Amino acid sequence: MKNYHAPQNLLQDRVILVTGAGQGMGREAALAYAAHGATVILHGRDVAKLEAVYDEIEAAGHSKPAIIPLDFNAADDQAFEGLAGSIGLQLKRLDGILHNAAAFYSLSPIELQTTEQWLTMMRVNLIAPVALTRACLPLLKLAPHASVIVTGESHGHTPAAFWGGYAVSKAAVEPMVKIWTQEWENLHPQLRINALIPGPIDSPKRRKTHPGEHHESRPTLASLIPAYLYLMGDDSAAVKGQVIELTDA
Repeated sequence: MKNYHAPQNLLQDRVILVTGAGQGMGREAALAYAAHGATVILHGRDVAKLEAVYDEIEAAGHSKPAIIPLDFNAADDQAFEGLAGSIGLQLKRLDGILHNAAAFYSLSPIELQTTEQWLTMMRVNLIAPVALTRACLPLLKLAPHASVIVTGESHGHTPAAFWGGYAVSKAAVEPMVKIWTQEWENLHPQLRINALIPGPIDSPKRRKTHPGEHHESRPTLASLIPAYLYLMGDDSAAVKGQVIELTDA
């Protein structure tokens, strides 16, 4: 999967929503989707960061993107429905979602993590992907081949000390993906959802959690883009309900 060679028109005329698009993997994926023909909807909290990605896409001559800011930690059902409604009004379609927004504090024992921290991580890392996917389903059902990708986490897949609420919130993504897949199997076979676990990479979060590490020894964000393209395009139409670790893919 990491060696996948995406055709230049892989996502031509498609509309893809990327959450957490202002930095890290979200930014890298948004740029790649735009470069392969998609109209990208950039989501995040920091409008300035989203505008910088918007400018990069526009400067490269790709389809004009859109920006929809929303704080997932404060969002309710009405806010998610409003986001989906804005997509429908402005762009008339939605062919895919990359759930990449994440809330993380710091590595610490669970006994030192607060209830509010856990609530925030659950809202952003787990509840938001569920609520946003649900709100966007009417649009996704109209797409010939809709793909939803949820970014998982290696410490959620294989729990480890000090990752606490972050690992738990990410671990819950995996059964969510399998449940959605079973529910869509007969009623909406054109829909698919998978979880993608990047593994240890040179990212802003990794630099925060491992400040003393030699980051140049880790895979770059760009090196993982083939997998993100593969799962969003039609070549992966038969891949459903999978939890994919890129260290093994």
